[in-house]
This record gives sequence, structure tokens and C-alpha cells, in this order.
Amino acid sequence: MTGFKAILFDCDGVLLDSEPLGCASIAQAMTAVGVAMTTDEAAALFCGHSAAASLAVIARAGLDPHAVADHADRILFSMFEQEVPLMAGVERVLWGFDVPMAVCSNSLVRRLDRSIARTPLARRFGGHIYSAEQVPAAKPAPDLAFFAAARLGVSPAQAVFVDDNPHGLRCGIGAGCLAIGFVGPTEQRADHARSLAQAGADHVVHGMDELHALLSRLSLPDAA
Repeated sequence: MTGFKAILFDCDGVLLDSEPLGCASIAQAMTAVGVAMTTDEAAALFCGHSAAASLAVIARAGLDPHAVADHADRILFSMFEQEVPLMAGVERVLWGFDVPMAVCSNSLVRRLDRSIARTPLARRFGGHIYSAEQVPAAKPAPDLAFFAAARLGVSPAQAVFVDDNPHGLRCGIGAGCLAIGFVGPTEQRADHARSLAQAGADHVVHGMDELHALLSRLSLPDAA
């Protein structure tokens, strides 16, 4: 098999084990304005969606979406001040392969600046940490995958795209990447692996050890 030349990663739920924090923060912000919500309910409504899509969900509840989102961000950023949780085993994957890598996230730039940019992982990506704010359309549109691949100097068909959400995978699939669905160790969504497969993932892995093993089989060059 011809080796791939780049890896494009989603951020929250793949590189960072931060989805539970993000869902908890929006649940708290919604509850504070009178719409009682659990973290699990927030995950079902908001997990992995673009900022615009999340604002639309809040607006449909009859709330001021920007006020609620700003409150949720304050809660989340306070959590990040205490810790930005890395996905278990992520360092082995990031430093285990000698190919360029980029982050492709639906998160706003300000959230990426408060999360992954503050971790040791940032140096592996250099300046290649990209937000949906930088392209015309967020995931599931393919814009972000096209953008990141171009910045890395590779064809999307030469890139592997790793995401933990079905609409994120559709971004990579739409761009022509090989799509890998990722299920993290703290994933709570029932039948999530099946959802990723049904979204069109070429492969579904559970955790970073399985991802490392799969990337090795895909003939990505080992780091020296």
C-alpha cells in the first residue's frame, strides 16, 4: 500500500480528552438560564458541532445564544486553567510518524488558543492548528480538510483524517481523505463506533494504541 503523506486530526475528543469538559460547561450555562440540562444531554445536542450550529441550538431554546455561549466559554476556560486533558497515548502517535500533521477543528480560534495551544502537543503542529473560522464552511463541509492539506503541501487523497464525530468524518471523506473514526476511552455515547462506521469511516479505532497500530499498517513512515 502506498504510504500516506500527512495526518489531519480533530482536536476535542481526539487529541484532547476535553469533550466531557465542553459538554459540562454548556450544560451548566444552559441550566443557569433556566433550561435544565445534563452533561449527557449537552453531548447529544452540541458535541463536535460548529460554533454556528451550537448557537442555533441555543437560539431555538428561546435564549440569547451569544450570552449563553460566552458563559459556557468562561466556565470551560476556567477548567482549562486547571488542566487541559490530553488523550491517553496521544504523544506516541504524534511523535511516532515522520509526516506533517495538522489540527482541523470546528472550535473557535479563541478556544484552540486556550486549549491545545497551551499544551506540549502544539509544537508538533507548528503553525498548522486550524479552526473552522478560517474557512467558508465548517465541518461537515470539506473546506477545512482541503485548507489544511493545502497548507501542508499534500493532496487530500494523500492524507489521513481522524475524527471522533460523524459530521467531522464527512469533512475528511468529502475532501477525499482516508477517514478514521476515533473512539476515546471516556466516550459515553452508546453505539458510537457504529455511528462512525455508518458515517463512512474507512476504519474505526478505539484509543491511541489502536490508532498507532493502524497508522503503522497504512505504511506511514516511522519517526527516526
